[in-house]
Amino acid sequence: MIFDILTLFPAMFAAPMGQSILGKAQARGLVEVRVHNIRDYATDKHQMTDDRPFGGGEGMVMKPEPLVSAIESLQQETPRPWVVLLTPQGRLFSQAIAWELSHKTRVLFICGRYEGVDERVAEYYTDDQISIGDYVLTGGELAAMVLTDAVARLIPGVLGNEASTATESFNEPILEHPQYTRPRDFRGQGIPEILLSGNHEAIESWRRGQALYRTRQRRPDLFAKLILSRRDEELLRRAEEENEIHSRKSVPTDDQENGFALCRIGALSGSESQR
Repeated sequence: MIFDILTLFPAMFAAPMGQSILGKAQARGLVEVRVHNIRDYATDKHQMTDDRPFGGGEGMVMKPEPLVSAIESLQQETPRPWVVLLTPQGRLFSQAIAWELSHKTRVLFICGRYEGVDERVAEYYTDDQISIGDYVLTGGELAAMVLTDAVARLIPGVLGNEASTATESFNEPILEHPQYTRPRDFRGQGIPEILLSGNHEAIESWRRGQALYRTRQRRPDLFAKLILSRRDEELLRRAEEENEIHSRKSVPTDDQENGFALCRIGALSGSESQR
């Protein structure tokens, strides 16, 4: 799959696009990331890419000529890219959209800057408009990195283990279950015994219940979209009971609190004596 990125700051992409999974995917020929400088498509001697907004107002607006020239130049190539403008006005990015884009052969991301791009570019020269969230960034470059990473890892062969993408958060509107690794005991904090049982069916049931519980607690908006089976309801009930017991064990007793207070007073007294 080919990712084309139109930006005023191509140097921003060198390190993120060349490291870790994305770097390996490019080395293996599974993914190609091409970064294009919008200024290369400006025709005036100063390579101007922005101008004042009609009607007045603060800031500058990205000019249509360089952007459209870049888009049309890339669209003459084969395969023709699917053009995506990264903008707060776009549809909110999700895992479903990542899957949707992963089936494209080639995608072109336009990174906006300043007060945005001339509306004619958005209206007449793009196929899609996407936002990564309801907050303000300096430009679309970070959004382009987010989308490139999220989409590329769905391409067969990129992760190596195809099962990984199937069990991650948001493939279903549910958060992932808690994960643990060695050591078994870390500063007196252990792990759920079920994970050491070797009973894979029981482990998967525990993970499902914990995922449902975590989603209900942390993302009620996602939980509201779920249709729970009777088994899910039972696993959620068990997870709720287990987490309630765990929470009670985590609350310090009066003796522990008093001991902590005495230690703290002793430490303060010691610090006073050193003055």
